Amino acid sequence: MSLRKENSSILPKVMNGCLFFFQEFLKHPLQIGSVIPSSQALIKRVTETAQVQNARTIVELGPGTGCTTKAILENMRKDARLLSIEINPNFFSIINQIQDSRLIAHLGDARKLKQILADHHLQAPEAVISGIPFSTMSDECGSQIIRAIHEVLAPGGRFVAYQLSKKVISLCSPVMGQERVQFEFMNIPPMRVCCWEKGNGNGNGNGANKIRVRQ
Repeated sequence: MSLRKENSSILPKVMNGCLFFFQEFLKHPLQIGSVIPSSQALIKRVTETAQVQNARTIVELGPGTGCTTKAILENMRKDARLLSIEINPNFFSIINQIQDSRLIAHLGDARKLKQILADHHLQAPEAVISGIPFSTMSDECGSQIIRAIHEVLAPGGRFVAYQLSKKVISLCSPVMGQERVQFEFMNIPPMRVCCWEKGNGNGNGNGANKIRVRQ
């Protein structure tokens, strides 16, 4: 197949995916953080920051149409498991169609993360990746999700959130300590990629990484 023919066959799929994503954004603007899916540059930065290649258990919150999900699967270990939790039934149906035995697609609420992990007999995750928009939810709801993540995250595990807003930082600081932040400008809109690493201390955030990196 020529490059021109290959590109012509891929383009309609990409456009249809973007249109579907935009339609879901219009229907559920508080659940979706952007009007279009994440760029490949952003996805690469997120997966590298989360160090998915070293994790045995990975949790993805808000997988959307599955672009990041597929990248995680491509980069993670053959013996690892990926739990993707989606609250939107239409997005969940897309994730549930991905053919990979390492993937567990779950329709549910991120605040119930501990119970969801137990239901699927999964160990503490070494990486939690979130694309859900903390800026559009109440402080109470956002704080409940952050506490749920911190409770289940393995010692030394990483929580990575890619966000347009800084709200997730204020929600995480009391629980997880200081963040490390990178900016990905090769995305529409540009995104913050925030990372926290759980320490081996008493879980109040004092064991978290205290270095902030911006680039």
